[in-house]
Amino acid sequence: MHKKIENIKNQAKKEIEQCLDLKSLENLKIKYLGRKGEVSSILRSLTSLSVEDKRTIGPKAQSLKNEIDIFIKTKIRNLLDKKRTPIIDITTPGKKIKTGHLHPLTIIGKEIIEIFKNMGFSVCDGGPEIENEYYNFDALNIPKNHPAREMHDTFWVKKSSNPSKGINDNLLLRTHTSPMQIRYMEKHNPPFRIIVPGRVFRYEATDASHEINFNHIECLMVGEDVNFSNFKYIVQEFFNKLFSIRKRSSSKNKKINIRYRPSYFPFVEPGLEIDIQCVKCGGKGCNICAGSGWLEVMGAGMVHPNVLKAVGYNPKKYQGFAFGVGTERIAMLKYNIPDIRMFYDGDLRFINQF
Repeated sequence: MHKKIENIKNQAKKEIEQCLDLKSLENLKIKYLGRKGEVSSILRSLTSLSVEDKRTIGPKAQSLKNEIDIFIKTKIRNLLDKKRTPIIDITTPGKKIKTGHLHPLTIIGKEIIEIFKNMGFSVCDGGPEIENEYYNFDALNIPKNHPAREMHDTFWVKKSSNPSKGINDNLLLRTHTSPMQIRYMEKHNPPFRIIVPGRVFRYEATDASHEINFNHIECLMVGEDVNFSNFKYIVQEFFNKLFSIRKRSSSKNKKINIRYRPSYFPFVEPGLEIDIQCVKCGGKGCNICAGSGWLEVMGAGMVHPNVLKAVGYNPKKYQGFAFGVGTERIAMLKYNIPDIRMFYDGDLRFINQF
């Protein structure tokens, strides 16, 4: 009987270790510990043994039952742990790592800067966003009574501390990047050609086409022989290249039709509004161009003599042209974006398209 108990123990341990699932383990439990199991059979046979054998075999049989029960419970824990632990299949293709996306304003800004750099322009980056009234208005020949100076157009930050002494140090959030024209010309002599990218602010109601802050790029070229023909060439070349750039672009530029309309801006003379033929419908008329076939994109003109005088240039010797364009406006046209507020709401579904 002692040998039988030892054999049952070794056999049960071996079978339990080889068990691969809980159902098979339950069958082994029934086989050894069930009412008709092998251990139960030994315990029932004790009644036919002598008192002396009962004293030696009984404890061994009970110990066998306890040991098999421990083997089974340990195996159950191992099987459950193995089930919870994911199996790594090293042959499975790896998951693609998501990378970040550049904001469309960053993309279009880089494209614009690159186009102008290839045409020999320098980038005059920076400039104070909290600007002095002199640079934002006075030096740009903007009259004292011009509507742009009113509270409904401009974010004023600080009133002049010495108005009685004629010192104009009113501070405001700059309404355009044109103040950098003055700051640059005060420190540099012609000839030169620059662009000035930067953020500007307008005190106006926010809607699908207007924001209180947006990005603006100023272009300025001054020299002895700068004329309107130079201006037309630069503008035409800029738009041709800009709207030819695509994610999978060809090297060939697309011809963009441009028209010039007389307009008034205090800092240029003559002043112009520049329209491009609608890039969506090709001039046939659509919802983007309101059926006109044309899109207004920038204000421009030849630099006003008073602006040149303000920085100490001789307007009889030097002349130049300037124009400004909103980065958001260009991005909306190029990527067919219907609402300017989409650039600033932080929706990653929008950003991930670029």
